[in-house]
Amino acid sequence: MKFGLVPLAEAEGATLAHAVRINGLAVKKGDALTPERRQALAAAGVARVVAARLEEGDVGENEAALELASRLAGKNVRIAEPFTGRVNLFAETAGLAVVDAAAIDAINAIDEAITVATLPRFRAVAGGDMVATVKIIPFATRREQLVAALAELTRPAVSVARFRPLKVAVASTLLPGLKPSVVAKTLRVLEARLAPTGARIVAHETSPHETAALAEVLGRVSEGADVVIVFGASAITDRRDVIPAAIEAIGGRIERFGMPVDPGNLLLLAERGRTTIIGAPGCARSPKENGFDWVLQRIIAGVPASGEDIRRMGVGGLLMEITTRPQPREPQSGEPHA
Repeated sequence: MKFGLVPLAEAEGATLAHAVRINGLAVKKGDALTPERRQALAAAGVARVVAARLEEGDVGENEAALELASRLAGKNVRIAEPFTGRVNLFAETAGLAVVDAAAIDAINAIDEAITVATLPRFRAVAGGDMVATVKIIPFATRREQLVAALAELTRPAVSVARFRPLKVAVASTLLPGLKPSVVAKTLRVLEARLAPTGARIVAHETSPHETAALAEVLGRVSEGADVVIVFGASAITDRRDVIPAAIEAIGGRIERFGMPVDPGNLLLLAERGRTTIIGAPGCARSPKENGFDWVLQRIIAGVPASGEDIRRMGVGGLLMEITTRPQPREPQSGEPHA
């Protein structure tokens, strides 16, 4: 691509690199210098312009961006029309943005002219949200560079995993110090969390914070439920604690206890047949984002949420503090560190 100051008489068909505003005439950056525009500029007294002219082997910015975006886009992703070397990709449904980070890194390493930006992996999105954008920085890229970028995409690298209308059952354990209003508020917060996903609460039962009593409740509410969420009156502190013991008592298997996301460290993940059971951390009673959201959203979207997947959540897992939780990160004035 040729780029620079060009006599107006030689600029026909070139792309204007900088806007020109003179004597009431305005020609925008990126406009093609058609005969009509060139004549209008000449009549306004313009003798030279800064312009880009494509050469053999160049691919124009819009064509290149659209070709790359078309290869990037996967399931439930809509491609917008190209403009000024940019093509935006939008979610067609509510779900999780699924991004092949290695492929995106590889594309961005081809040449500085070719760029792809995406949402963070597994970010929850609504239908119509932008999930990625492709931008060709100059007015064209070389065909061999575009081909190299396309070669990194053996499969789509940006898709949206659709949220599924799962049936969610809830078990709440009780201790004398736990107010009924706390349980009621917890259910309202959970309903609000589920609303964007289409999943819904189909059952809720309470029990004393005791293994046998909770096991009886879990056995009932798990029948017909896709997901069971247990809100304990006391946080889980060990795999032998009340909630994991109750899950194992009904034939459940503990997949993971603890996660490298804070708030959310004390989450428990288990399976009983085809039903997923989550021992919710205390911060899940708050509407603020925490590790519970990350696991719950994956399960509803049908994205793997194994113990190994949870282990990999540490980078980026330090979230905003929830000051109302019983043990915030920073001790209150005069209190010792935990």
